Amino acid sequence: MIDRAALVAMTPTQRAHVIYSTAQTELANSLWRAALGDGGAPDRTAADPGLTRSDMDALLKMLAPQENAPEDAPLKTVPCPCDDPATAVPSTSAAALSPSGAVDASAALGPDGGLGPNARFRAALCEAAQRTGIPATALATIVDAEAAKSRDGSWNCHSRNPRSSAAGLGQFLNATWEGLAETPGTALNATAHAKGWLNSDGKVSGAARGALLALRYDPTTAIDGIADYARQNLSQLQKRGISTDDSVKTTARAAYLAHHLGLGDAVRFLKGGILPARAHVLLRAQVGAADAEKRIAQAGDPTRAHQQWLLAYIDRRIQPANFAI
Repeated sequence: MIDRAALVAMTPTQRAHVIYSTAQTELANSLWRAALGDGGAPDRTAADPGLTRSDMDALLKMLAPQENAPEDAPLKTVPCPCDDPATAVPSTSAAALSPSGAVDASAALGPDGGLGPNARFRAALCEAAQRTGIPATALATIVDAEAAKSRDGSWNCHSRNPRSSAAGLGQFLNATWEGLAETPGTALNATAHAKGWLNSDGKVSGAARGALLALRYDPTTAIDGIADYARQNLSQLQKRGISTDDSVKTTARAAYLAHHLGLGDAVRFLKGGILPARAHVLLRAQVGAADAEKRIAQAGDPTRAHQQWLLAYIDRRIQPANFAI
């Protein structure tokens, strides 16, 4: 549902964009479900990546190209009820990551062709990259995988997920966005301080919540948030023994994995697997109940079925070289 507090804080033009975008998405979903007849998703088969849970310590090995991967579908953000990996993940060593012989992508964005219809976001991407150290091409891949697109491929700054609170170019949930605002050192924290949106405890005040959430629809602020969230997540992954910065592709994929799953689930995914019950919830949210059950039956369990689907999606969509010079 659309956050009413955020709507009130928007300009009439912004409000119209968000309402129209949400209505469009809901209508498309309704028509799609009606066409399918059972509320599911197309009958697609995920390829077996040839991995076992005992061999989950190398990110790029896990993210190897998948054959016969299913076609892309919009991602839905599913909040995690227990996002503290400190107690949920066993302490294990991770093998050093390597590009596995793949040609590494440049960290520099192409002057225009790399971004195509999204060239207007180039300055914001480059500035966020310079500030945080996250390659601009990595940031571009995250936006491209998260934001809804117009027919010409341009990113919709007013993207909305009608099934959750996810919004904007980074599809940030309300709680995640507020967390960034309350985290010292982030661009959003600086903005919140400057506008007087934080109370004496450094928390977002109730009266400022709507205005803060509305900033997810501002492209520059959203891109800054994506960069800060990526830097924060990559730092936490490294503290847990997962090397993430040996190549631009590794950085982009590790950052996206944490952006999409949340830090806790990302660590669990990489260090032993998300528990079956949670994997079941995540997979159903992404591909629909009917398709999820088919995938689980084929894979043998929800954890492996979700792993196969997400790795195939990342392999197709998180390609920083597509945005490089």
